[in-house]
Amino acid sequence: MTARPLVGWYVHHHGAGHRTRFSAVRPHLDADVVVFSSLAAPADLPDDTTWVELERDDAPTTGADGVVRHPADASPTVGGLLHWAPVAHPGHTARLGRIAAVVAGAAADGRPFDAMVVDVSVEVTLFARLLGVEVVVVSQPGDRTDEPHRLAYDAASRVIAPWPAGTHDSSALDRVAPKVRWVGGISRQAGRQVATAAPAVAAGPSSAVVPGSVLFVGGAGGSDHDDLAASLAGAAHATPDTTWSTLGIDRWVDDPWAEMATAEVIVTWAGQNTVADLAALGARAVVVPQTRPFDEQLTTAHALDRAGLAVVATSWPADDEWPALIERARGLRPDWSAWQVEGAAARAATVVAEVAGRGVGRDAGRGALAGALS
Repeated sequence: MTARPLVGWYVHHHGAGHRTRFSAVRPHLDADVVVFSSLAAPADLPDDTTWVELERDDAPTTGADGVVRHPADASPTVGGLLHWAPVAHPGHTARLGRIAAVVAGAAADGRPFDAMVVDVSVEVTLFARLLGVEVVVVSQPGDRTDEPHRLAYDAASRVIAPWPAGTHDSSALDRVAPKVRWVGGISRQAGRQVATAAPAVAAGPSSAVVPGSVLFVGGAGGSDHDDLAASLAGAAHATPDTTWSTLGIDRWVDDPWAEMATAEVIVTWAGQNTVADLAALGARAVVVPQTRPFDEQLTTAHALDRAGLAVVATSWPADDEWPALIERARGLRPDWSAWQVEGAAARAATVVAEVAGRGVGRDAGRGALAGALS
């Protein structure tokens, strides 16, 4: 009997975006999947998916001498060769050991991993490839010309860019262009309908939209503001003809779709998943990029601004700037089809399947996986 491919998937723990992207792509991937992450497994783990929770490698440790040591002080970059490999950190050693044990165990049971998706980590990319597993790297926007990213892209069999081709200038991806697949913005909301929610190409307010409503959508990755609640209160006070509500400040919901669909204007950051959700909804938005490594969000915000898809403020606006910003957003007619969210998750899954299909570990039955994880 020929088994389905066995695919590993590394999910970075910062914020919720990497896990959300996995959740969007997973239903389109016909494979048994083993997820490796420091995050806890979601309650709605898909069928044929195993979640291996990894130790954290970013917490301070206390040595036998009673001295507290932070991994940032333990030569984590190896002089610029890597991003994060702290010396003598038990969590770092344990997490890589756990990945190796699962991969080696599967191979010993006659069903080696056919591919490993890495979203995102240079170190896991290199480690998986050293273990003999082909790697699909999920890229992110921004300046990725540093040596660690160069190593990861070189080691990858494929690189998934979850945005439309031509959206960002990226010399790092241009250098490895033959292995890059631009799939469009990946949203778990793609193709979804909410009552009479706005279509993907917004020609005007839908009947689901509440006039004057402004929704702020925060994220789990943090913000640049010491007192974001006060800043939002100031913006609301400065726009008395609007009614503001918030998500991601003191209130979280697993699925923000219905509230986003009724907002006349959405104010949010420039994270990849959030932008893809705006595109899936056809939303009018004010986007405020947050500080992220490699200018990830700023790069995305510039792309949105050039395309006329959102009103962009490169830093949090002063209170008296908000009336004009909200009015500009109300007047947008964004052609969000340019972000190519429809079918993006399926296209990403196809890239993974292409790499996994070249694997040789197809002769064992599916039951061998359980032994490797026990």
